[in-house]
Amino acid sequence: MPSLVERLRSIVGDEACLARAEELFVYECDGLTLDPVRPSAVVLPRDTEQVASVVRACREFGQPFVPRGAGTGLSGGAHPTPGAVIVECSRMDRILEVDAGNRIARVQPGVVNADLSVAVATHGLFYAPDPSSQMACTIGGNVAENAGGPHTLKYGTTTNHVLALELVLPDGAVSRLGSATGFAPGYDLVGAVVGSEGTLGIVTEVTVRLTPIPEGVETLLGIFPDVVSACRAVGRVIRSGLVPAALEILDQRTIRAVEDSVYAAGLPRDAGAVLVAELDGAACALPAQVEKVRAIIGEEGASEVRVARDEQERALFWKARKGAFGAMGRLAPDLYVHDAVVPRAVLPEILATVCEIGDRHGVTLSNVFHAGDGNLHPNISFDRRDPDELRRVIAAGTEILEACVRVGGVITGEHGIGTEKRDFIGLVFNEADLDAMKRVRDAFNPDGVCNPGKIFPTTRFCVESNPKARGYDRVPLA
Repeated sequence: MPSLVERLRSIVGDEACLARAEELFVYECDGLTLDPVRPSAVVLPRDTEQVASVVRACREFGQPFVPRGAGTGLSGGAHPTPGAVIVECSRMDRILEVDAGNRIARVQPGVVNADLSVAVATHGLFYAPDPSSQMACTIGGNVAENAGGPHTLKYGTTTNHVLALELVLPDGAVSRLGSATGFAPGYDLVGAVVGSEGTLGIVTEVTVRLTPIPEGVETLLGIFPDVVSACRAVGRVIRSGLVPAALEILDQRTIRAVEDSVYAAGLPRDAGAVLVAELDGAACALPAQVEKVRAIIGEEGASEVRVARDEQERALFWKARKGAFGAMGRLAPDLYVHDAVVPRAVLPEILATVCEIGDRHGVTLSNVFHAGDGNLHPNISFDRRDPDELRRVIAAGTEILEACVRVGGVITGEHGIGTEKRDFIGLVFNEADLDAMKRVRDAFNPDGVCNPGKIFPTTRFCVESNPKARGYDRVPLA
């Protein structure tokens, strides 16, 4: 497509427009390695004006376009469709304004999540959403997927921290949504855009809420004989009335992968599971909370409870948790990360079911998840070059999603639908639900040129695909 490439280069410069096969290879997929597609070109704009000009050029040449951040997404949200132009926003990485008095920051979408907290730390503030990929993922990508993280339990997901947005619409117009106060008359269009997976436009500026750094932080590590008892401990902690900042569980296979990797943190390799529990807030209140959590964990079967002695040991506990996905590379070349959410009360039963499904299909399954808010991450390690193994992986993944929906859960909590789950969305929404969502998308993106092929199924679901029509709200766990 030489004419379009020439136009794009005139907008962003020669070095910021990639079109050779070897340059495009790394943009064929995001963190979901299934079904890669090569884009026709990749552009790396530096400001809103360039993004708008790129969009208008793509419209002129009749080409779809796909917004992309750091490519750490796990649902295929940044996968190109055939012929699409990737609009890679990672070079839009400036922190435009920090207003410490009002606890807000205005940033471009390519600002790395963790870098924002570093930049505002001198003001006694931080940016609360903390995906496991926060050392690489960008604020714009977090907005697209409504990213969460280990501290979602107390602080919420990205949508709870976004006040206003600048958005390049699919026709090239630029719109500003919301306000720095967090209040705006009319419809909550900021809420519509956050989590829309780049199907409503390209975010070019984000105004976020900043949070005061807690006065004190205490982190505990509970060592359990199995995942089920660790899940029961989580339920007890929540029922006690405490609101921990995080409650995270790693199972034995995850522990061993971590300890064999650069993320090794001294976790006991023979443990069936470990629970990372973090409490933060007023320093005077924490000792009593720590003792309460320690007692609960012990009563639920933990063989040992460690309380981090200092910031270095606390960082070690989190190194194991945050590095878990990277460590999975030691088990197999590919990783299928699920993201279902279930009510906390059924965690022990659903984890037993998930493990049974993995065993029955003969797949390598491990669990590391946000137990405090019921957000599961069953990870299936595999080699996609083996057709039989791939078939079993997909079959196991489908059963896991269905099992989670049966107990009142949903199919994603923070990773999004993308291409991975679009044909499973009928498990939780019927035709009328999907039609309402499509009407919202069509109001922003009427001809579907912005990130096409995401979220919505490629075939129509009949009413029987709705979980309640199929009795999923009544079927007991396997």
